[in-house]
Amino acid sequence: MTPPNEVNQSTKDFWGQEHHKFESPHFRLQKSARLINTMAPSGPCTLLDVGCARSSLKQLLNPNIEYFGIDISIDKPAPYLREVDILENSIEFDGHHFDFVIAQGLFEYLGEAQEDKFREIARILSPRGKFIVTYENFDHRRPTIYWAYTNVQKPAAFRESLEQLFIVERQLPTALNWSHSQPVRPLTKALNTGFNLTIPVVTAKLAVEYFFVCSARPRV
Repeated sequence: MTPPNEVNQSTKDFWGQEHHKFESPHFRLQKSARLINTMAPSGPCTLLDVGCARSSLKQLLNPNIEYFGIDISIDKPAPYLREVDILENSIEFDGHHFDFVIAQGLFEYLGEAQEDKFREIARILSPRGKFIVTYENFDHRRPTIYWAYTNVQKPAAFRESLEQLFIVERQLPTALNWSHSQPVRPLTKALNTGFNLTIPVVTAKLAVEYFFVCSARPRV
């Protein structure tokens, strides 16, 4: 196996600082954990968290889910973590295949590498595995575009690209919010915790971002 290219130090430092913002699990992370725990079998299974940041998802998962994570900046090394710049290296982890691969708040930063990264994820997904990916809703009533985003497109275009390699089984909002940001107020968080429906027009304008729950298309 070819060793990964060395991570650029300035890029690593930038993301290390960004990760401090997510020391504690935020709303989307908590909702994704509930989604995964509901979908996971009762027996042992594996999950790869692509762009894992502080690997906060691990503490929220059921104990039967074996967690692995990759990120450009790993604060505390561990056997289940790898420090990798996925723009310079393939998405993989020691040749393993995974029952779940999750990528949250990642593809907005991947520019023209989107399709290549979809292919790499499809290769490491187990035959009955699920790929769960989030993507910002840039159709929001008042979209916020972070300066570091390199991959800004409409959710429909993102889904069209995703469907080249995956079957999208579900598309659901992470949350509905008047502002284009994760809910922080207790009432807004409570209302969105179990909300997984699509309401015509309303969802398109108020969804902060979307979960796409996918399975790999059969290889021919």
